[in-house]
Amino acid sequence: MAASSSTKAGANLRQALGLMSGTSLDGIDVAAIATDGVRRVIAGPGLTVPYPEPFRERLRGVLGGVGEVAEVEAELTRLHATAVSEFRTRYPEAGFDLIGFHGHTILHRPRERRTWQIGNGALLAALTQCDVIADFRGADVAAGGEGAPLAALYHAALAADLPKPLAVLNLGGVGNVTWIGRRASRRADDILAFDTGPGNALIDDWVKRHTGQGADFDGALARAGQVSEAHIARFLQAPYFGRKPPKSLDRDDFQGFVPEDLDLADGAATLTEMTAAAVEAATRHFPAPAREWLVCGGGRRNPAIMAALERRLAVPVRPVEEVGWDGDALEAQAFAYLAVRSVIGLPLSLPTTTGAPHPVRGGRLFPAAA
Repeated sequence: MAASSSTKAGANLRQALGLMSGTSLDGIDVAAIATDGVRRVIAGPGLTVPYPEPFRERLRGVLGGVGEVAEVEAELTRLHATAVSEFRTRYPEAGFDLIGFHGHTILHRPRERRTWQIGNGALLAALTQCDVIADFRGADVAAGGEGAPLAALYHAALAADLPKPLAVLNLGGVGNVTWIGRRASRRADDILAFDTGPGNALIDDWVKRHTGQGADFDGALARAGQVSEAHIARFLQAPYFGRKPPKSLDRDDFQGFVPEDLDLADGAATLTEMTAAAVEAATRHFPAPAREWLVCGGGRRNPAIMAALERRLAVPVRPVEEVGWDGDALEAQAFAYLAVRSVIGLPLSLPTTTGAPHPVRGGRLFPAAA
């Protein structure tokens, strides 16, 4: 899939691999791209390597920065190295000499100047024998930014030739949106990004707790239940929705709105509606209405979420595959893209995407062992 007007890699394109472990805790997304770190992007193959269930529970156990963090970090890093090895075996033609390693966020408190992504960059570089860029968020948070979301510049590069204004919505554990205006190809500040609210995390946790399943597959539970409008009204009174963006969330910031007094199906329906209601609330902060929404992340596979979004947004809501993007690989691709930007000294964030006072470079290089 070519994601820009370029149809073949040129001498000025860097081959990079991105690794993403998202707040949904489902596994590792691996994706290769060739890019100049600006507008030219050629997407290569990708794959998802699910976490073994015992590790997923150990990872869940360190969220918030508690428990055996060091042991989980080492295991997470080795699992990423195994995922890289599997990618190389499956796609031997997809060469790369740089890895963008996001790690896994276990704590995000930007107002306290704290964000914590576990993952040992030096160990991954040694295990993969490849240069690694890690610690993408730290410099932005240290500068006073939110450190998230970071995929906005990549979304803008992919969308360079699409009609605008456009909104790109990622529904992982947390939802985040990139609004891209008509002048974004000429003015970097015609981009706005922020977290919308809960994505899949509260729904997944609800279903896991009640059934042992990892998600509400095909939105079946939500479609069988009734939405509690009282819970939605209370949810929308949360101060977060009135805060001016850029702004970001921790995975568990909305735990207090889980409808514990509802049954399984009604709870799933209500949490699903909360995800869509939060996205609708985000539109009040857009400089101009989006003509359409493109959705990536696991949420795009949930028909109940997609139907709620289309009903609330009243404009076309489409999975990103309809414009030729890979919705499973997009976030991993973004960190490959940001790794290249880090190496060539370009910023990873803007004041309008994280709230930092100026464009911020970021990422830390861990060279491959000699």
